[in-house]
Amino acid sequence: MHLPNYKDGSIVNLMSSIMRAYGERSEYGLLRSLDLDVLRKSINVILFVIDGLGYEFLLKNVGNGILKQHLQDKITSVFPSTTATGVTTFLTGLAPQQHAITGWFMFVKELGLVTRILPFNPRYGGLALSKTGIDPMVVFNHKPLSARLKAETYYLIPQHLFESDYTTVTSTGAEKYSYQSLDDCLRAVKEIVGNNRNKKFMYVYWSELDSLSHEFGLAGTEVISHLRELDHSILTLVDALKGSSSVLLITSDHGLVDTETMDRISLEEHPELAQTLTLPLCGEPRAAYCYVHPSKARNFRDYVHAHLGDYCHLYASQDLIRRHFFGLHTPDPRLQDRIGDYVLIMKEHYVLKDFISGEPTHFLRANHGGVSSEEMYVPLINIPC
Repeated sequence: MHLPNYKDGSIVNLMSSIMRAYGERSEYGLLRSLDLDVLRKSINVILFVIDGLGYEFLLKNVGNGILKQHLQDKITSVFPSTTATGVTTFLTGLAPQQHAITGWFMFVKELGLVTRILPFNPRYGGLALSKTGIDPMVVFNHKPLSARLKAETYYLIPQHLFESDYTTVTSTGAEKYSYQSLDDCLRAVKEIVGNNRNKKFMYVYWSELDSLSHEFGLAGTEVISHLRELDHSILTLVDALKGSSSVLLITSDHGLVDTETMDRISLEEHPELAQTLTLPLCGEPRAAYCYVHPSKARNFRDYVHAHLGDYCHLYASQDLIRRHFFGLHTPDPRLQDRIGDYVLIMKEHYVLKDFISGEPTHFLRANHGGVSSEEMYVPLINIPC
């Protein structure tokens, strides 16, 4: 089991260092391997987040390209090691303990609803909740870094995410650019850097590697080819930025593990367990939050130990808060409500899923959210330009 290093070696500490470089306070420590003075003296700090770029996956597949040549550190994601939680850390500078965005499926007590938190709609689908009059700030109520940093701030977001409620509330104060391709994205980076010599912070989010991994698995030729395309394109970007007093920091929100057919567990196969639950499973297939009827708690625990003990670890949710899975310092008061009564953290490459009425029975080829080394460790690539 590999847990986040919130002391000095996680993406939370990376963001703490960036915040300090721009004169913003953070209650988390600095990242051990990042020179704060270099960030302070640079005109442009570019944080390039490649969704799904695990440290071990990178070492295995990138060859000796620019990403490997400038690999500076092996750092951890957060728990759960997933996009909703990790990207919210990048955009707020907070650990999950404080921002309380806890996974793709999230029970929001304030709304009485299980949501798909990034699309900000009900789990069963449909319109974004903002279209029904619900203010996203009910959930996303932490001030984003874009509204706090003492610098010009730019966010580069894929076109299909550009006008989402999540993007809107987490990019307040930033100048936003949308793109439709990798070339578009990197062209915008060069344009922004060349606009002026004012101090700037740029957040660039690239999702395609993660999407391809989910569809084809980590060994898929499409995935490996795309990684190498990224490596080549970033080399071209770095050449174009030379002499601009920029620092290009490349990292990720999480890595992934492949899940074969034998690794996939459906809650439908365990009706006795399903009967103990008051809500659908929340969180992630690799870290499932279980809301258990109080009168059936013993049945729930007994069933998991007897029938799922080979596949998962069982924890009381409060124990994970006490053991600092989600972060250090005082937790957001909503955190407990968003992680259920118990958490099932899957072993090896297993996943656990349920399917509500109307949902297709579908398993992804690769998954994330757990505490394996493949999921938890991400690279820090540091390229001065």
